[in-house]
Amino acid sequence: MEEKKDIAVTKEVKTEVKTESTRTGERRPFKKFDKPRRFTKNKFFSRKKFCFFCKNKDIEIDYKNVGLMRRFTAENGKITPRKFTGTCAKHQRAISNEIKKARQMALIKYTDRH
Repeated sequence: MEEKKDIAVTKEVKTEVKTESTRTGERRPFKKFDKPRRFTKNKFFSRKKFCFFCKNKDIEIDYKNVGLMRRFTAENGKITPRKFTGTCAKHQRAISNEIKKARQMALIKYTDRH
């Protein structure tokens, strides 16, 4: 009887591994279509904020309205900036002035420690 020798045929498959860093602004191919895609710092888009006072025309900014003034101050007593509250420049200036008046009249604390 003839002995059959099992000959294993191996194919060498070359696989290229791309080691690209994922720094912001760097281009690298998209998996599905192999097109370059641009990565940015902000992956999530925030909704545009509208001014609370421009929407609600009937609400007046007054230093005696402590509940409204506390909405625009942080826990430590600082006035929150426009980019967090979403107010327009005109109303942010008015809020700042009224908060300062309320502090002078001792309706709002200057800091959280007092």
